[in-house]
Amino acid sequence: MNDEPLVRWDWILRNWDNGSPSAIRTLLENHVVMAFLPVVFGLLIALPLGLACMRWRWLYQPTAGLMNVTYSLPSLVLFSIFLSVTGLSQSTVILPLTFFTLAVLIPAVVDGLTSVPDHVRQSAVAMGFRPLRRLLQVELPVAVPVVLAGLRVATVSSISLVSVGALIGQGGLGNLFIDGWQRQFYTPIVVGIALIVLLAVLSDGLLVLAQRLLTPWSRARRTA
Repeated sequence: MNDEPLVRWDWILRNWDNGSPSAIRTLLENHVVMAFLPVVFGLLIALPLGLACMRWRWLYQPTAGLMNVTYSLPSLVLFSIFLSVTGLSQSTVILPLTFFTLAVLIPAVVDGLTSVPDHVRQSAVAMGFRPLRRLLQVELPVAVPVVLAGLRVATVSSISLVSVGALIGQGGLGNLFIDGWQRQFYTPIVVGIALIVLLAVLSDGLLVLAQRLLTPWSRARRTA
């Protein structure tokens, strides 16, 4: 064991796409699905729910409180709760991670909309913008940086937390940790860590790029 290299490249090449459910490529694809679907679902739910919290202010505190309680639970506990309902499937990981994502995104949406200056809203009203048009063309664009900041946190957290699902057999790249630990073989562990970090860095970079494309005025302000 002590004489073995930290990374055996021959093992990686043999197991990258060998057609089995434990192939590295298959685990990576499963990891991507289980990490990004909760973010997509969370964003689709958080946007209208955040708007509702802005419309009815009394709704925000109980909603945020419920999400905070959910977020405080260990991920494995939440996976175990859903296990009795969804069984050993990807849904057992996706659904709890959606709740974790909501705990980050709902405050981000509310804070983003709150950050829109009153004079900007008043100017839009004075120009004849109806509520829906004002929301789509004025308020949401101004709120984009705050919302995307929350989305970046939610995305990286989701990519990381998927690995915990390996303890119930649905952890994507996290299964490499279990395999390496059980066999006292470091290569799967190193590969799993490297791919998860790479996936998180690439995802965060794409969201930063999206923010720059969606807020061109912020670049113009910095160069002015």
